[in-house]
This record gives sequence, C-alpha cells and structure tokens, in this order.
Amino acid sequence: MISVSEAKKIIDDAVRPLDPVKVLLQDAWDTTLAEDVFATQDIPAYPQSSMDGYAFSFSDLQKQKQLAIVGESAAGNRKEFTLKVNTASRIFTGAAVPGGADTVVMQEKVKVENGQLIIEDEALIKGSNVRSSGSEIKKGDLAMPKGSYLSAAAMGFLAGIGIMHVVVHPKPTITIIVTGNELKSVGEPLQYGEVYESNSFALAAALKHFHLTPHKILKAVDDPAVLKRIMESALDGSDMLILTGGVSVGEYDFVTGAAQECGIKTLFHKIKQRPGKPLFFGMKNEKVIFGLPGNPSSVLTCFYEYVIPAIRKMTNGHQQLMVLKAPLATPFKKIIPFTQFLKGYYDGTTVLPLASQESYKMNSFAKSNCLIVLEEKDEECIKGDIKEIHLII
Repeated sequence: MISVSEAKKIIDDAVRPLDPVKVLLQDAWDTTLAEDVFATQDIPAYPQSSMDGYAFSFSDLQKQKQLAIVGESAAGNRKEFTLKVNTASRIFTGAAVPGGADTVVMQEKVKVENGQLIIEDEALIKGSNVRSSGSEIKKGDLAMPKGSYLSAAAMGFLAGIGIMHVVVHPKPTITIIVTGNELKSVGEPLQYGEVYESNSFALAAALKHFHLTPHKILKAVDDPAVLKRIMESALDGSDMLILTGGVSVGEYDFVTGAAQECGIKTLFHKIKQRPGKPLFFGMKNEKVIFGLPGNPSSVLTCFYEYVIPAIRKMTNGHQQLMVLKAPLATPFKKIIPFTQFLKGYYDGTTVLPLASQESYKMNSFAKSNCLIVLEEKDEECIKGDIKEIHLII
C-alpha cells in the first residue's frame, strides 16, 4: 500500500492536459484558454459618449456661454457628421461622439432655451464623459493570456471585443461503469441479496457540480469477459473511465484483471486510507482509469480526493475543493494508522465529525458539507484540534 500523498503525486505526474481545440466562443464557457487571445481592433472603435447629454468642443465653451444645438447622435447611428464651431449635438449613452466634439456634458447639468445650450457644470473639463477610442483595449494588445478561466465575465469581455473563436483545453469525455451482480435499478423491488445501485447517481451529480456530464453510464455483471468487453468499448470513446466495485481481492473482483487485459497500466491499487483502501488507478496512453471501491461512501470520498484533481489536470482548469482548517467540535479516535477522511459538517467556526462513518453508510454523507482529513500520524484527536477540511458543497 502507498500513502495518500504518494497516490496524489502519482496521479499528478501521470495525467496530462487534453489536446487543445478551437471552438466557438459560445461553446467555451467554463474552460481554460490554451492560447493567448489578442484584440483584433480598438475597443471602443470610436470615441463614445458615456452619458445622455450634449457633445461639443471644449474650446468653444471657453469663448462663449451658449452653444447652438444642431442634430443628435444615438447609439447605433452609423451616419458620421462633424459639428461646426460654437455648436453642440444632443447625444445618448454609447453613441459616437461627432467629429469636432471632444467633451460631453450630462443632461442634468444644462439648460436649453430657444435652441441654445447653457452649460451649468463648473467641474467640467476637456474630455469629460467621453470614452476614447481604444480606451478598453487597443488592437494587438493581449486581451487574456493562456491559462485564463473563461468565466461569464470573461465570455462577455471577449464577445465585446469581437472574438469569435478561442483555443481551449476541452472537458474530458467520462464514462461511468458500475459493476456487480447484486445491483438493482431504483424503482424495482429488491430480491434477497440485492441492493439498489446508487453510485452512478452520486457520481453523475458530483460531476454536474463541477459542470461535467458523464458521456455514458454502463452496467457490468461480475463476469471478466463481459467487463473486458465493456471497458474496451468505453475506452474507444472516452478520456476517462470511472468504475465502481470489483477492485478488491475477492473471487468476484475482476476490475484489475480486466484492466490488464485491456492494456491498461496499473500505477497503483491500494492506499493507506479509510474509506477507499482498494483504489485502482491506471493509464492507457493518455486515457485515465479509476477503479473505485463499491461501497457508496468510499466511491464519493475517492471521487472528491482523487478523480477531481485528475480532471483538473486534464482540463488545465479550476475544478477543486476549497481547503480550510478548523477546530474539531468533538473528539475523535482513529482505530487504524491510516489517513482517514471523515464525513463532517462545518458551521463556519468548528467542524463536527458526523456519526455513521462506515463506508457503506450514506445517511451521514447526505448531511455533510466537508471531509475532515485525519493524517496517518493522528491517533486520538481531542476537541479543539485544528484539522484540514475539504468543502464538498
């Protein structure tokens, strides 16, 4: 068995970002740029008013108190015109500033009498309320560097400067394979020896939390030939396989053998941790394969601790749990000298280890909002001990 830190390093060293792809901007949200993006034009492309008001030449105001109002400029008006000396134009927010004008006064600080504009803004200076050409970004400037996360604001920014395509690291195509003869679909009556299949529900929901959707969810009986066939088929169209069950050393645990038959290289199989000791991780070329234990609590714990970091590496992205430190609200005693991930509830001040920590129980996981990390060296933890926690919601 290897340690938790060793397992995480093996994953980090083995997994590589997916090859970049060029996509339409509208399809790029929640990805990471793989190339720098440069502005292809000045934005704004022309001097633009930031107010509803009147545009004029500031030098004219220095010569006389009133300016004759001539014409108007509204947003979207593509007809260019130039103001004559000692005149002003009605203008609206976002509209092009007419030629000959360099200043805009807001409409609340003027009077209009007999077609004449009287300006009553003593704080006005040349260039007031005018967005100069290229004031947001100039042609050729770096708009966003590679490695930048395409948030909603980033999408709006790039669209606003006219970017149509971007090169990004794509999200992985993920297939979930649940194994076990005992599994029954939700909604069907349970027979003796059967349990409801719940791991695919938990994994699909957890992936959705990170803006990912499984490509396929497949089921496999405990038959090595069947499992091999399903894995080979899934590998053809997937960047990652997540299997649940069948990874221990029992007579009906066929995942490691099937993986070897499929040409998957085993990088580790067991970790000194609880829950989730028999965790399998392997690679086939650039494809990532996780074999998670079958117990539901182990599945979800291993997903958060190991699968999410691998996805983050594949996307060169930002999928990760928030890590904090908090004092324990109650004591807790470990039974074995492994790293232990406890289901816990963090109230913003202290963190409470919940009851029902067994790997087959999900009732406490359903109430938890974090995993409490007890390291290998930890034995008996007392109330108030500061522990690392990983927020899961």
